[in-house]
Amino acid sequence: MASAGARRLPAGTRAAARGCCGLSTRRAPPPGPPRPLGPMRFPISCSFFLPRAVQVLATESGLPPSRSFMGFAAPFTNKRKAYSERRIMGYSMQEMYEVVANVQEYREFVPWCKKSLVVSSRKGHLKAQLEVGFPPVVERYTSAVSMVKPHMVKAVCTDGKLFNHLETIWRFSPGIPAYPRTCTVDFSISFEFRSLLHSQLATIFFDEVVKKNVAAFERRAATKFGPETAVPREMMFHEVHQA
Repeated sequence: MASAGARRLPAGTRAAARGCCGLSTRRAPPPGPPRPLGPMRFPISCSFFLPRAVQVLATESGLPPSRSFMGFAAPFTNKRKAYSERRIMGYSMQEMYEVVANVQEYREFVPWCKKSLVVSSRKGHLKAQLEVGFPPVVERYTSAVSMVKPHMVKAVCTDGKLFNHLETIWRFSPGIPAYPRTCTVDFSISFEFRSLLHSQLATIFFDEVVKKNVAAFERRAATKFGPETAVPREMMFHEVHQA
């Protein structure tokens, strides 16, 4: 029995209190055998299982959240990124060319390369299927590679499923005249993803991915050909350009 001083809350206030505090004015059901449970329903809020970045990007783009990264396509909003690097390496042109041109072995030493399979080749040209990625993105694409021994290796993405544009170029030229087993390496990469999500991830990880890849080729040369030529520090140079 309610006390004389207690006042009855308005209906709207009672409903709000029940919603916020979990209070209920419903009477408890009479005792009896338990009723079988019906099918469970999961609210839309279960999308918290998706990465937060996907939800934010999807909301901003007016697209429903999706578990498929490739399905999150938002062309015309990406920006092409470019990176170039020039440096002296303590290996010959021929040695560095052999490391870069051996696409079949990329899966053994290139970071985030899960698969590298040469599917066709002829003199100066080859086509390879690559599987690359780092969580949460792992994708496959086809690369057409052209080579001019021992001066240049150029790779272009041809299938267009993942990239609007992807091109990498390695150029090798003579190094320091007094050190024959050196060369000048010019590396450049430019790319543009079809997916807005991939583009955002690339912006976050771009520096780390590119720098680790270039360093991986230098380590591979050390594995195949031994220690690099020792060159005085004052004769070395390393230039990086990014856009």
